[in-house]
Amino acid sequence: MPAVDTVDTPEPVRSELDLEHAPLSEVRQWVRDVLCDLSEDDLDDCLLIANELAGNALDHAAAPRRLRVERSTGSGVVVRIEVDDATQDQPVPGVSRLGDNRGRGLVIVAKIATDWGVEAHSDGKTVWASLVCETHS
Repeated sequence: MPAVDTVDTPEPVRSELDLEHAPLSEVRQWVRDVLCDLSEDDLDDCLLIANELAGNALDHAAAPRRLRVERSTGSGVVVRIEVDDATQDQPVPGVSRLGDNRGRGLVIVAKIATDWGVEAHSDGKTVWASLVCETHS
């Protein structure tokens, strides 16, 4: 019987933060601490995505709201940022117009993330985005 190569990949590491009493500045610092070994550019992208998803949940969705950051390794580091809330309404990427100050968040998330989406649950939804990242060299 031929030998089979197997690659052991560690289980994903998941961290969670309750958004109910955390201002966005604390959310960004928490994400920075959790993902401190990422390259500066990738960390900035993760911070922007976490800020947008958390901000949307705080502005438009019902409690309870939670932020989750999950990282997996294998061929590179994959970071998945998720925000749970208790609202069934699906987010809609806005259309940016000259002079608008709002409505660009999910458009930016879609451009930066490798993938993003929404998972509906009986008690709300999870909005998520994932990125392939590099660690410090």
